[in-house]
Amino acid sequence: MLQSLRIRNLALLDEVDLDFEPGFTAVTGETGAGKSILLGALSLLAGERGDRSVIRQGADACEVEAALFFKDPGRIDGVLASLELPPCEEGVLLLKRSVPRERAPRITVNGSLATLAALQSLGEHWIDFHGPGEPRRLLKEACQLELLDLFGRTGAAASAYQEAYKALRQLESQREAISSGTRLSADEIEFLQGQLAKLDRLELTEEAMGALERDFQRMSRAQELGQLAAGLESGLAGDEGTTARLAVLVRDGRRLEALDPESKALADRLASAAIELADLAGDFAALVRDVQFDPEEAESLEARMNAWLEAKRRHGGTVVSVAAGREDLRRKLAGQGDVEGSLARLDREIAGATKRARAAAGDLTALRRKAAAELAPKAVRIIAELGFRKPGLEIAVEETGQLGESGGALCRILFAPNVGEAALPLQRIASSGELARVMLALKVILAEVDHIPLLVFDEVDANVGGEIGRVVGEKMAAIARKHQVLCVTHLPQVAAQASSHLVVIKDQSAERATVEIRSIHSNRKARVGELARMLGDRNARSAQAHAEELLRVG
Repeated sequence: MLQSLRIRNLALLDEVDLDFEPGFTAVTGETGAGKSILLGALSLLAGERGDRSVIRQGADACEVEAALFFKDPGRIDGVLASLELPPCEEGVLLLKRSVPRERAPRITVNGSLATLAALQSLGEHWIDFHGPGEPRRLLKEACQLELLDLFGRTGAAASAYQEAYKALRQLESQREAISSGTRLSADEIEFLQGQLAKLDRLELTEEAMGALERDFQRMSRAQELGQLAAGLESGLAGDEGTTARLAVLVRDGRRLEALDPESKALADRLASAAIELADLAGDFAALVRDVQFDPEEAESLEARMNAWLEAKRRHGGTVVSVAAGREDLRRKLAGQGDVEGSLARLDREIAGATKRARAAAGDLTALRRKAAAELAPKAVRIIAELGFRKPGLEIAVEETGQLGESGGALCRILFAPNVGEAALPLQRIASSGELARVMLALKVILAEVDHIPLLVFDEVDANVGGEIGRVVGEKMAAIARKHQVLCVTHLPQVAAQASSHLVVIKDQSAERATVEIRSIHSNRKARVGELARMLGDRNARSAQAHAEELLRVG
C-alpha cells in the first residue's frame, strides 16, 4: 500500500507531504482546483513520461517521492531483482523522481539510480489507474476479452497458446520465404558454389586470419627483412665481426684475471657478453632463413590472402561478417538443392503445429467460456444494484474458425438495460452512463482477483448521481476491503463512505495561484463543510444537515 507521498514544485503546488491509510481514500475539490496534480504525481512515479512543463513556474525542478509497504514483498522483490535493483527493506519500496529544468531527469529506486523503463515495470505491480475514459474502452472486443481473461485467470493457458501460435507462424514464414524465393540459374548456382569453396578454404577464426595477415606482411617485405637480418648477423659473426674481435678481448680478460684474481668478475661479465652476442648472431641467421619463403608456399600464402581480402570486400571487414556471409551462401545453395522437398517437409511440420495450436486454442476457449458463465450473473447482480431494475448481460465467446494472436475465439459482451429487450453488443445500445456502470460492476468483481495493491479511480462516478452515487460509494468501499483505493469524486454520496478524505483547494487570492492538499478526515467540521459544498452550499444548514446524515450512514 501507499504509505506516504511527497510532492514539490509540481504544477501549481509548492510542497506537500501526505500520509495514507489502508482502505478507501476520497479526493474532492472544486472543479479545476487541481485534483489532477495528485494523480499526476502518482503517474510520474508509475513511469509516465513527464516533460519540463510540469515544473512549477519559478522553480528549478519538481520532485515526487513515495514510500510503499508490502506485507509480503516477495513479488515486488522478484521484479526488483530482475531489474538489478536493491530489494525492499522491511517490505518498504522507496521511489523518487525529479524533473529538473536545466539538468537531466533523475530516478532512484530504494536509493539506487534507475531508468524510466524500470519505473514503468515496477508501476505495473503496485498501481492501476482507472480513468474517466476507460468505460469507452469497454466498447472494444479486445478490452472485453482482456477483462474476461483476468477474471478467468487464463494466463497459463494463454501462454501455452501463444507459444504454439508463435511456432506455427515461424514455420509459415519459413515456407513463404522458400516458396516466394528467387530460383537461381545453373550459372548463378555455379558462381555461388565457387564463392563458397573459396570461403571454405579459409580458416575463419580471429587467430588464423591474424596469423595470415602477419605472414603475408612478412612475405611482402621478405627481401628487405632478409637483407637487414643478414647484415646484422654478418656484423656480429663475420670474420671482422663483433664476436671475432670480442674473442681477443675475452682472452685478455682472462690474462688479467690470472695476474689479478680480483678482476675475475669483470672477466666473467666480458665472457657472458661474448656468449650473448654469439647467440644473437645465431638468432639473426635463423631470421634470415625464416623470411626466405618457398615459391610454392609464397604462392599459396598470396592466394589465401587474396581470397581473404575478396571475402572482406564482399561480406564486411570482420571475421564474424565473413562467416555470416558464408552461412548465407550455404543456406541459399541448400534451398536451391531441394525446394520441393523443403516445402513438403515444412507442410508436414505446419500441419503438426496447426494441430497443436488448435488444441491449445480449444483449451483456452473452454476456460474462457467457463469464466464467462461465472462472470455474467455476478455482473448482472451488481449492475442491478447500480440502478437497472432488470438488466440483462451475456458474455458470448464465439469461435472464429481461424487462429489469431488472442486465440481461436472472440469475446462480446451483450447488454440489455431494460427488461423485455434483447441483449445487444454494448456499442449498439449503451450510453456513457450505462457504460460507466457496466465497467464499474466488472471492476468490482475483478478486484477479487487483481493483485495490484493500489487502485486509483478518477471520476468513476461520472454520469451517475442520486441514489446510484451511494451505491458507487459502497462498491468503492467493497473494493477497498482487498485493495487500497484512491478515488477522485464529485459525489458527496461517494466521498462520505471513504475511510480517509483529502481535499484539494486552489487559492487565487494573491498575485499567483497556488494549490494545497489537506487531509480532513479527522476534522469532522471540515469534512461536513466539504460535503455540504459538494451538495451545493457549504453554509446552508440543510446542506450541512444532509452532510451529517451522509456521514452517519456512510
